[in-house]
Amino acid sequence: METSEITLVQSSFAKVWPIKGKAAEIFYADLFDTAPEVKPLFAGADMQKQGGKLMQMLNAVVKGLNDIPALLPVAADLAARHVEYGVQPAHYEAVGASLLRTLEAGLGEDFTPEVKAAWVTAYTTLSGAMIASAYPAEPPAAAGTS
Repeated sequence: METSEITLVQSSFAKVWPIKGKAAEIFYADLFDTAPEVKPLFAGADMQKQGGKLMQMLNAVVKGLNDIPALLPVAADLAARHVEYGVQPAHYEAVGASLLRTLEAGLGEDFTPEVKAAWVTAYTTLSGAMIASAYPAEPPAAAGTS
């Protein structure tokens, strides 16, 4: 990732962080609406706690973008845990699309085409690495977002 992209992701996420609880609600509502096949993966989960975990993980990843080589082993570990939960490679695209819609809702007019492009680059970079690590036989193209 380019330094300018990292800066856009980090500065835009800093604007979402104060509304992290609402952002997590928006994310999961969107995900379950647009990809209902993932909802059973969360059966019995306390969604408020799950939302908190999501936002903490996003915060750590966003901060870690300054050192992607150090972030990749963390992403690989996260991917391995997601396999245990039943996550499939195709789910990454749905998650990425919901993330973008959540950011758009949370940032409003600050979700510029440049910000969106930076987030797409960040997400596809990390999700591609996660898929390659957790599902070595799967093509990385499954990580793309619209």
